[in-house]
Amino acid sequence: MNAKQFYQEIELHLLQDETPSHYLNSICDTPQFREYPFRLIQCLKGIPQSPKYHPEGDAWVHTMLVVNQAAQVKHKSTNPKVFMWAALLHDIGKATTTSTRKGKITSYDHDRAGAKLAEEFLDKLNLEQSFQQTIVHLIYYHMHILYVTKNLPFADIEGLKRNTNVNDVALLGWCDRMGRTNANPEQERENIDQFLHRLKVKTALTLPKY
Repeated sequence: MNAKQFYQEIELHLLQDETPSHYLNSICDTPQFREYPFRLIQCLKGIPQSPKYHPEGDAWVHTMLVVNQAAQVKHKSTNPKVFMWAALLHDIGKATTTSTRKGKITSYDHDRAGAKLAEEFLDKLNLEQSFQQTIVHLIYYHMHILYVTKNLPFADIEGLKRNTNVNDVALLGWCDRMGRTNANPEQERENIDQFLHRLKVKTALTLPKY
């Protein structure tokens, strides 16, 4: 199958599977998934993460957990197709930004780098521009729950409100945080509530109970 057909097959599993990681793990070492542009995702395999924050393993393992979380809540998003692709691509930037500094594994600016790589990936498949940009913006802002709640200088609140649906960012952030083997659901729910409160967003978003 050609690249567009392969993309459509992946999308089908993202939207229909209860646990999309089963399919994604079955294709992750196939020749087609190692070809450009899919290798931009495949190369997350083996990318290390800080064991303190990501005891589950490498960036691919984390991404699979996030995708599975997203599959359970995609109906709460404004566009499940956009949301699931954002979940799959959200950490794509870690492949180019991860390094070890003073004994610590870091991936600074992986959100910004990931937005650029996601745009490259989606553009290669000749997808509708508005669809691409909605995904790209979700990836670009997916770390803003941390930036906002911790009052970090990287926060771009006006850009976040202008370019994304804040509920979708919150939902993706929830999946990102819950896609870890040391996740604390109560604490993450508080973080999401604080994020939305600081943005002064009225929302009917309900997060899963664990």
